[in-house]
Amino acid sequence: MDEQINEKKFEEAIEHSLITNGGYKKGDPKKFDRKLALDKETLINFVKKTQPNKWKKHCLIYNTSAEESFINRFCKEVKTRGLLDVLRHGFKDRGTLFKVCHFKPETALNPDSVELYEDNILHCTRQLHYSVFNENSIDIVLFLNGIPIVSMELKCQFTGQNVLNAIDQYKFDRASKDTIFEFRNRVLVHFAVDLYEVHMTTKLDGVKTYFLPFNQGSKGCGNIGSAGNPTNYDGYQTAYLWEQVLCKDRLLEIIHKYMHLEKKEKKDVKGKKHIEETMIFPRYHQLDVVTKLLADVKKNGAGKNYLIQHSAGSGKSNSIAWLAYRLVGLHNNDDESIFQTIIVVTDRRILDSQLQDTIYQFDHVPGVVECIDKKKHSVDLKNAINSGKRIIITTLQKFPVIYKEVQVNNRNFAIIVDEAHSSQTGQASKKLKKALGNTEEVLEAYRKIENEAEENQKDEEDRLLDELASHGQLKNLSFFAFTATPKGKTLQMFGEKQSDGTYRAYHIYSMRQAIEEHFILDVLKNYTTYKMYYKIAKKAADDPDIDTTKGAKEIAKYESLHPHNLAQKTAIMIEHFRSITKNKIGGRAKAMVVTSSRLHAVRYLFEFRRYIKEKGYKDLDVLVAFSGTVKDDIYNEKDWTEEVINKNKDGETIKEDELKKYFHTDKFNMLIVAEKYQTGFDEPLLHTMFVDKKLTGVKAVQTLSRLNRTMKGKEDTFVLDFVNTSEEMQKSFNPYYQATILEQETDPNVIYTLKYKLDEFQIYHPTEVERFAKTYYSKNNRNAQAILTACIKPALDRYNAKEKEEREEFKSALSRFVRIYSFIIQVCRMYDKDMQKFFVYAKFLSKCLPKGENEKVNISDKIILEYYKLSKTFEGQIILDKDGDYIPNVKGGIGGKQKKKDPLSVIIDKMNDRFGTEFTEQDKVLEQMKADFSKDEKIVNAAKANDKSLFKYLYEQKFKDVAVNRYEANDKFFMSLFSDEEKMNFIMSMMSEVIYRELREQ
Repeated sequence: MDEQINEKKFEEAIEHSLITNGGYKKGDPKKFDRKLALDKETLINFVKKTQPNKWKKHCLIYNTSAEESFINRFCKEVKTRGLLDVLRHGFKDRGTLFKVCHFKPETALNPDSVELYEDNILHCTRQLHYSVFNENSIDIVLFLNGIPIVSMELKCQFTGQNVLNAIDQYKFDRASKDTIFEFRNRVLVHFAVDLYEVHMTTKLDGVKTYFLPFNQGSKGCGNIGSAGNPTNYDGYQTAYLWEQVLCKDRLLEIIHKYMHLEKKEKKDVKGKKHIEETMIFPRYHQLDVVTKLLADVKKNGAGKNYLIQHSAGSGKSNSIAWLAYRLVGLHNNDDESIFQTIIVVTDRRILDSQLQDTIYQFDHVPGVVECIDKKKHSVDLKNAINSGKRIIITTLQKFPVIYKEVQVNNRNFAIIVDEAHSSQTGQASKKLKKALGNTEEVLEAYRKIENEAEENQKDEEDRLLDELASHGQLKNLSFFAFTATPKGKTLQMFGEKQSDGTYRAYHIYSMRQAIEEHFILDVLKNYTTYKMYYKIAKKAADDPDIDTTKGAKEIAKYESLHPHNLAQKTAIMIEHFRSITKNKIGGRAKAMVVTSSRLHAVRYLFEFRRYIKEKGYKDLDVLVAFSGTVKDDIYNEKDWTEEVINKNKDGETIKEDELKKYFHTDKFNMLIVAEKYQTGFDEPLLHTMFVDKKLTGVKAVQTLSRLNRTMKGKEDTFVLDFVNTSEEMQKSFNPYYQATILEQETDPNVIYTLKYKLDEFQIYHPTEVERFAKTYYSKNNRNAQAILTACIKPALDRYNAKEKEEREEFKSALSRFVRIYSFIIQVCRMYDKDMQKFFVYAKFLSKCLPKGENEKVNISDKIILEYYKLSKTFEGQIILDKDGDYIPNVKGGIGGKQKKKDPLSVIIDKMNDRFGTEFTEQDKVLEQMKADFSKDEKIVNAAKANDKSLFKYLYEQKFKDVAVNRYEANDKFFMSLFSDEEKMNFIMSMMSEVIYRELREQ
């Protein structure tokens, strides 16, 4: 029986499938030249058969050395240009162009091209000994005309190993000095495969090798689900790899029309530029969505709409580039081109250059892509459409021109719409308004008063849908809309109606799957909410009737802009940043403050600057982002703009288009925003978000998703929310992010319960924990790694001696303890050194526990430098709903709410009922102290004279006397104040600016 379930049997099954149904022949490992990493005989035979006249000419030139010269020339060209380029375009030798493979033609109109494609020779070779240095072998290597292009390492769970072991084998046993592993010169993609999962990489780089998941998703590709693969009762769970991806037609299609060498300019720490190359192989969901879209269009022709809901981290840019290129060459069953022009609508500049570079690699034909950017005019777009350009990239603002032109055109068009974000600048808003015409709807959207809820304004996605709805669906036009967060209206227009009446996207790659496959971070994992209580009194003698909704908003605005409120929140945010955030990502982490209006952003900026200066902090600087002009009567009555208010270290103006660049540097670490940079802003260093704005639905998801970008050293994110509740965030995220589960415990003392349960397993001893912690926190200990390893070894031995069920129970409990404690220490002071010692021990023990039976443990890459400091307590945690496969059904109606008017006093009472609480004398202390200061003539005069230095001196001298006088009436409050010097200084500092301003105005 063992012979039927081992790795060799797995290997045989893959080989049999490829040879029987995949278009391969059985390969002979003895024909492989290890030094050149080629099957020379097969390559020469292929050229002789498919290009006989060229080979005769070659032999006349080189005589008896013809084969050797050919191989040498091939190797030299590959070294210079890369294997992918040589496979696609061949190489020249003395004026003769040789092809080393032939790709499938778009149509069957040329029988000779079809025959050449069929002449390709594919081999599946098992146990290939590849090295001139040793006798190591690879389980399976796939050859194209004698050239190795795919390698596979197989593992079988039944023999105690899994895909992680295969990955380790690639990292540690596959040396890049062997020719077969040279990046971009031989094997183009490497797969680590076990019975349940597939991972892949295109570059072997030792321990730095990075493998990507190549799985379908737990419910099959295109559906909302988790990581992994669906159950396959008819064969292997990973059979899709060799049956659907590595079979002849599909693999050659990927090499021909998907793979490309991406080149990006990078800077090192010293600012020196270099080019970083990455070989791009499509992830499974990218390959799947393009394939399914092409098949559906081929079947149904033009005139159909498609919605693709792909999460951040899904690689939408590459998916769009591949789809655009494939649609250009797509033909129907009569070999007629389906679309004459592909139009990509996007506001991302990077997509323009990326699309042009990618398509040029496929065809080596310049000018295929025409870019009509914001600098060009609508007439340029019109001319590009009418002249029959194959691929056109343009901005969303020029969309009405597209629709007008395609209606009077007899050709078919495919329009690919990149995720539409709300406008980033006031200038963009003006352009959009002009482009759409002076309709009442558009003008109304732009004359909304500043403090009106942003959700009521229409963003660019709404405007695009309005434009489409006004024209109706056209038979010569197909839409392909890519978005991570489709709105209900988007679903109704682009989505597919289901039998139960609901709408869903044509293809889905969910946030859950992206998080579990580690392409993005979970922004809800560390979430803290604050609730603000306040009470408003009415000053006016009369009691006018006013609009209830507007009145409530004005009261909320008054409270939110009150100096006391801003000062309190500013202190919380800055101190949290300094104690927690700035230590993340190797000390480079940044934070964003999301405010509810442009005026809030300006007020916060000045409050931040005041607090930073007062505290003498030299390691913190802030930028602000908002559109247009803000007039603030408190701060010098100036007309503030971004460029007026943002300055670099030399006092020079930071231009609007330079802000992202400056924020990325180490000179600035916090960014205050108002209706800007909440969508479409990618800054991987962004770790923490402070939210002081109502966020719901798509806006909530898009805003918090600014944190989810991954980078080396970024392990988590943190959100501190002053306005929204965890239940509200849960409701916003559930339709897009349905499977994330966060721990429910809110009591920090739960860690002691978990610790007691762990102790009962008797797997570790206190002396081992103590020695581990002592070594871990010691300085300049050269033997630290060795000692730490030794401290953990006894626990590993005791763990392995336990029964399986007990091992699993301990492992789960240990992981839970580490997860919960990691969160608690971010938001709560524990004052427990022993628990902290156990935590560092537990964290590394958890990493060292075997991931599978008989799995090797490697501790060398598990010892890291830890940053931590304790902060404020938290009040809640978010649990998301896992159930449901569909975006909620579109709901709507007609008509609006009838306006209601109430007396001002009634509105105030309602607001106080909503946001107030049972106030005690303690809650009134600060107001009492403010009244005491207003009785001091010297302090009042200093404030009215605008002499801040004199005011501060007198204020600080008087503060403790005022506090003492209030002690008797408020003993509980002041007992805590006098017993905590830090709290005393905090209260004194917080109230200073508030009292100064109010005394000036009284």
